[in-house]
Amino acid sequence: MTLDRKFLLCGFAYAVAGMGLGMYMAASHDHSLFVAHAHILLVGFVVSFVYALIHKLWLPRAAGRVAGFQFYLHQLAALAMAVGLVLLYGGKVPEAVIGPLLGLASLGVLIAVLLMAWMVLRSRD
Repeated sequence: MTLDRKFLLCGFAYAVAGMGLGMYMAASHDHSLFVAHAHILLVGFVVSFVYALIHKLWLPRAAGRVAGFQFYLHQLAALAMAVGLVLLYGGKVPEAVIGPLLGLASLGVLIAVLLMAWMVLRSRD
């Protein structure tokens, strides 16, 4: 499976999760997880969708180690961020415990963005 398709499918999975969480919050009238909801949709769905478009339009032949690493780094970091934020804002784990995981997840997302920018900059038009 190509990276553009992998990013697209993962993005749709995050969209379903984020929208499902939003529907749960609306039905329960408990919006305490709105931060997690926003991050799942933005970091998980929107960023994965943008990466899918970049791979399809500008990096169709990017299947090397850097591209694969960037894909898995983004997905792992986005998932860790989503789970960590649900645990934090759901009141299951205190910030002192989950904070370091969220920091690492944020760093992972940032490194994945920098790797994508690097791949785009070094690609041929």
